[in-house]
Amino acid sequence: MSADSSPLVGNTPASYGTLTIETSLDPLSSSVSSVRLSGYCGSPWRVIGYHVVVWMMAGIPLLLFRWKPAWGVQLRLQRCNLARAETLVIEIRDKEDSSWQLYTVQVQTEAIGEGSLELLPQAQAEDGRSQAAVGAVPEGAWKDTAQLHRNEEAVSRQQQVLRYYLFQGRRYVWIETQQAFCQVSLLDHGRTCDDIHHSLSGLSLQDQTVRKTIYGPNVISVPVKSYPQLLVDEALNPYYGFQAFSIGLWLADHYYWYALCIFLISSISICLSLYKTRKQSQTLRDMVKLSVQVCVCRPGGEKEWVDSSELVPGDCLVLPQGGGLMPCDAALVAGECMVNESSLTGESVPVLKTALPEGPVPYCPETHRRYTLFCGTLILQARAFVGPHVLAVVTRTGFCTAKGGLVSSILHPRPVNFKFYKHSMKFVAALSVLALLGTIYSIFILYRNRVPMNEIVIRALDLVTVVVPPALPAAMTVCTLYAQSRLRSQGVFCIHPLRINLGGKLRLVCFDKVLEEGPATDSAFGTQVLAVMRPPVQEPQLQGMEEPPLPVSILGRFPFSSALQRMNVVVAWLGAAQPEAYIKGSPELVAGLCNPETVPTNFAQMLQSYTAAGYRVIALAGKPLPIPPSLEAAQQLTRDTVERELSLLGLLVMRNLLKPQTTPVIQALRRTHIRTVMVTGDNLQTAVTVAQSCCMVGPQERLVIIHATPPERGQPASLEFLPVESSAAVNGAKDPDQAASYIMELDPRSSHLALSGSTFGVLMKHFPRLLPKVLVQGTVFARMAPEQKTELVCELQKLQYCVGMCGDGANDCGALKAADVGISLSQAEASVVSPFTSSVASIECVPMVIREGRCSLDTSFSVFKYMALYSLTQFMSVLILYTINTNLGDMQFLAIDLVITTTVAVLMSRTGPALALGRARPPGALLSVPVLSSLLLQVALVASVQLGGYFLTVAQPWFVPLNRTVPAPDNLPNYENTVVFSVSGFQYLILAAAVSKGAPFRRPLYTNVPFLVALALLGSILVGLLLVPGLLQGPLALRDIADTCFKLLLLGLVAFNFVGAFMLESVLDQCLPACLRWLRPKRASKKRFKQLEQELAEQPWPPPTGPRR
Repeated sequence: MSADSSPLVGNTPASYGTLTIETSLDPLSSSVSSVRLSGYCGSPWRVIGYHVVVWMMAGIPLLLFRWKPAWGVQLRLQRCNLARAETLVIEIRDKEDSSWQLYTVQVQTEAIGEGSLELLPQAQAEDGRSQAAVGAVPEGAWKDTAQLHRNEEAVSRQQQVLRYYLFQGRRYVWIETQQAFCQVSLLDHGRTCDDIHHSLSGLSLQDQTVRKTIYGPNVISVPVKSYPQLLVDEALNPYYGFQAFSIGLWLADHYYWYALCIFLISSISICLSLYKTRKQSQTLRDMVKLSVQVCVCRPGGEKEWVDSSELVPGDCLVLPQGGGLMPCDAALVAGECMVNESSLTGESVPVLKTALPEGPVPYCPETHRRYTLFCGTLILQARAFVGPHVLAVVTRTGFCTAKGGLVSSILHPRPVNFKFYKHSMKFVAALSVLALLGTIYSIFILYRNRVPMNEIVIRALDLVTVVVPPALPAAMTVCTLYAQSRLRSQGVFCIHPLRINLGGKLRLVCFDKVLEEGPATDSAFGTQVLAVMRPPVQEPQLQGMEEPPLPVSILGRFPFSSALQRMNVVVAWLGAAQPEAYIKGSPELVAGLCNPETVPTNFAQMLQSYTAAGYRVIALAGKPLPIPPSLEAAQQLTRDTVERELSLLGLLVMRNLLKPQTTPVIQALRRTHIRTVMVTGDNLQTAVTVAQSCCMVGPQERLVIIHATPPERGQPASLEFLPVESSAAVNGAKDPDQAASYIMELDPRSSHLALSGSTFGVLMKHFPRLLPKVLVQGTVFARMAPEQKTELVCELQKLQYCVGMCGDGANDCGALKAADVGISLSQAEASVVSPFTSSVASIECVPMVIREGRCSLDTSFSVFKYMALYSLTQFMSVLILYTINTNLGDMQFLAIDLVITTTVAVLMSRTGPALALGRARPPGALLSVPVLSSLLLQVALVASVQLGGYFLTVAQPWFVPLNRTVPAPDNLPNYENTVVFSVSGFQYLILAAAVSKGAPFRRPLYTNVPFLVALALLGSILVGLLLVPGLLQGPLALRDIADTCFKLLLLGLVAFNFVGAFMLESVLDQCLPACLRWLRPKRASKKRFKQLEQELAEQPWPPPTGPRR
């Protein structure tokens, strides 16, 4: 839920007791698009009815309500409006999914004594009521909301009652005037930088107490359940519930050994799961647990040491010069800090944090991240320059901090919306229907055979455990575990294994890192100034030839801002009477800040020549400052003062070198029809040149630059389309006449669009209908701010692209989290920023992840098909034997399920990915004609072979029918059981080999040596059991067949099954797609981006004219 982007959890009521809202995307942790809240309160009659139902059904509804808690709430309570609600049902819908996820939470209340809650000490309403109960928001929307909730008792005691609920760690408080719940972090929404500076005096104890009641303690708590609690949760899982039901049936049916083995395996699985779950919870708890003593300011200049859990927004922290871990998010208001933010971004390069500038600008942690200290980051050094202390004002605490958001995303990961997983559940449901039909048939047959009623019930229910494979989830998990292990061996670490399969469906990949970067230099703090830059030691032969350069002192600095695209520094030379200001940044912006007289007339042409050659260009400017060269005077300067009336000094030109792996990777992706998009903060022309150099834009493909102009001077927003060959299409310098005269004949399949971040913003705001067409053709997005990268990824996902993002984890945090497959190029072994982390800073990891994703997805299809065929094969065997009033034996079930099927299912997933990417993509739909055709035909072949073996046995002269008056397994061994078991044993191996095809997504089958060895070994054992039963004849309850010719005939039948299974798979792979294309015309794709591509193919866009208004 994107609480930070939507102030209210609720809006105008859609129906009684239900509030429906649309939220925007939280780039760091959420993909929720819609949230619905429904309120419920107590009803005595409903509670009585609820307990009666539970008692009459022997407590079974309690188990159901544990799996579906919303059902229990709806049965026990009555719906009411949110103002009176005691329990809430929260419904969340993912932006890519149509289904709703339901959660239940309890509304809690807490009394608040009359006290001052204002954000600022002077911000008290005229009538004495406080505003800070809901914070200061634009236009005073919530000014009259101090009384969060009052009841008669509270009013009589002159107390306010706070109503709130906790969801995924975050606290939401009730706003009476808005009739909605609001996340506590939004109570400070609209707070300006001036407001934060006014908080330097700190909070009084009374204010701190009240704020702690509202905001809650400053802790990020990770629940660690005890082993008994975990055991109850695990044992009541539907999967293990089905296992317990099955074991009870098997015991009743006298399958003691099989039931014992399954019980032991399930017990071991539960114990390992409990240990792993608790260990992971403890590790995460120890990782995020932070409790330190901090010094806070109190009104009157007092200092007080408190525990970090007592901190609330508005507290003023005194940071120690030796540094330490930050226990909250805070805005730095005095001094400077050097911070290691690797715990949040994965990048261990120290980041300089400076004091937040004053002004009426609303404070935003992301916009002002250069002045914000984030929770969990390590302060390496803190230095005070004006005043004795380094001060920071707390802005967010607990789960509302940046670290809390990351921990919440780990505890409550974004659901993977993948068609394969949905179809797998539907297929299991279809198997359940098949089991029901088989149950009806078995009841009829067993009743006809005069089997006792209790035996009929047990046998009929036992058939359900045969058809629905209980080991299916474990078998599917093995596929991703193998892929995860292979990626780890190649330096790519994955913390969300389910995302591996999504890598196989990537249609588009956004890149940021394609260039070589020079080594970073460490900053050094000076003594009496911010820093001292000393010249390098000259070589002896150069000494005395010229006057050596002098050291320069840094008195002030305004760090680089991606929004402003520049940084400033104030320096003083040794012996100088006044300091000087220098600025570096985007050439277009820096030139605009300089006096026109200092900017050469050929500035644009010179910049064009450098950027067109692929160089990275930074402009330098400076001016003397009319102040004394002192630290105190420099610290009083504002950014606007420093950046006024500058003189352009020149251009710093740096050569951009493509990483050697970049071009081959881009070419490989484009050959396989995977779109590649550059998303960078560099100059537009530089980005265009790099895109052409790395073949992201081919030499014969057209590239058009889009320039957008926002509304100004009464003129509406406009767009202009300029070919890249035109000198007008450079850095915002536009020639409308040339643009209008250019006749554009673009083929959307061989043309590309390039635009800057400012143009992207205008498109988002003023041309939303044209934005999808731009996104489908856009290849270069330059001068993109971090939040714009996130918006771009989200907009591409709205077009139903499966989007990958490859970045460094610093400026790309939001985009990496929002993408379907985010790959962080970081030296860290694993980063919480994205699902994948490559320890090698190379985009070679992208095709590697895609190949592994395709391999894992294709393997998942194969394993699912095999597990379904294994269940259906055993289903056929049991139905045949039920018809003649017998069944498989205890040890026979054990041999099939554990020795044969488990071994094969685990090893068949070991086949590695294909060595090269191909154009074909693995299917994402399990319920498709090829998959269902394969299953049905293979089942038909299996049934035919088993029935053929049965009828061949019955036709033999030596055949002796079994005694049908004796129920199974007492009538074992017999000829019918022996033949069906022997033939079906071979079928399990044949099916495993048939569905384990290699190309085009996996390596050939012969590369999986353990799997082949297992097939050969198990096949040899089955041949031996058929020809020479030996010692295993007794335990497996097999009857000896003396006729050698009949045994060879059965082996011939098995060989026919082997050839038929492989021929079916081959024919389906080669002929079925062509037949489907011939039988039915190609339907229009449901994916939005494909519809747009088709539309652009029929009617090219952009238009042939220049400006579009």
